[in-house]
Amino acid sequence: MSEETPRIPLLTPYQMGPFNLSHRVVLAPLTRQRSYGNVPQPHAILYYSQRTTKGGFLITEATGVSDTAQGYPHTPGIWTKEQVEAWKPIVDAVHAKGGIFFCQLWHVGRVSNKDFQPNGEAPISSTNKPLTPQIRSNGIDVAQFTPPRQLSTDEIPQIVNDFRIAARNAIEAGFDGVEIHGAHGYLIEQFMKDQVNDRTDQYGRSLENRCRFALEIVEAVVNEIGAERVGIRLSPFADFMEAGDSNPKALGLYMAESLNKYDILYCHMVEPRMRAVLEKCECPHSLLHMRKAFNGTFLVAGGFDREDGIKAIVEGCADLVVYGRWFLANPDLPKRFELNAPLNKYHRDTFYTEDPVIGYTDYPFLERTY
Repeated sequence: MSEETPRIPLLTPYQMGPFNLSHRVVLAPLTRQRSYGNVPQPHAILYYSQRTTKGGFLITEATGVSDTAQGYPHTPGIWTKEQVEAWKPIVDAVHAKGGIFFCQLWHVGRVSNKDFQPNGEAPISSTNKPLTPQIRSNGIDVAQFTPPRQLSTDEIPQIVNDFRIAARNAIEAGFDGVEIHGAHGYLIEQFMKDQVNDRTDQYGRSLENRCRFALEIVEAVVNEIGAERVGIRLSPFADFMEAGDSNPKALGLYMAESLNKYDILYCHMVEPRMRAVLEKCECPHSLLHMRKAFNGTFLVAGGFDREDGIKAIVEGCADLVVYGRWFLANPDLPKRFELNAPLNKYHRDTFYTEDPVIGYTDYPFLERTY
């Protein structure tokens, strides 16, 4: 960055626990469906390293914690030795360019069908309530979901343990830390949100009980790899995959306050304006109460552009701003923000294909003189 160019707030340094970040633009966890057979592939080396800057912070695409965690084709996992070994050169490439790299740990729960499950079994969830079919991102195909099987109380510790082992595997693969995926209607949210959770045991009914599973996972992961290596993503206001809540503000605030007990590195919140289709809308709600309640680094995501991101930092709404589609299409996004340069358009029809190049590593950079 030239000395003549004043740094915009998004590009100022930030100390995130033990990590010295050179700017506040974060690569969002973005499912790309190019990990054939749930194993990360060599083409991911280029994809992630393209989006790495010295001192930049990147979060992987959602990564399954077990063979029951799958619900989409060709998404990566981190529960086998083969997967851990496949991640290592990808992590090494990010580190070679000075990036900080976290692995997002994921279980889809009922957002699945028997074809993705071991032995063709029913997906597991907090509930046995089925998910209605959903139109896929291409606007044509319909995703069908097998009715889930409600986890018994004595099975839950095993799922918690899957997250713990996955976190350990991530550190073995060389990642700097992990982000627990507690958003967007997947398994953890299926426990947290009252539109889904219809349990009557210690994991159901009250807000405290519904959040118990999430916090048990946080505690297990913290105990395994250390609080300074742990973040969590939450979307209390979203209703993605029919996972809404009757009082999302109370849910978000309870989680923000409860996480302080574990002293985790960061909380990554999705903006209230992001609804079921993950598009921006006008919304009267705010994350500010959660921001004030949480003691660690606060990340925000949800349709931010350059000006929105600058505003979020200037007004103290966030420490870091997470970018998905714009970072996908602009591997040099921090440089473009610095220069206020035009952005490449993203192409939705290539978000979730199996192609190892098209819509993945072929988005152009600015003329690279830096």
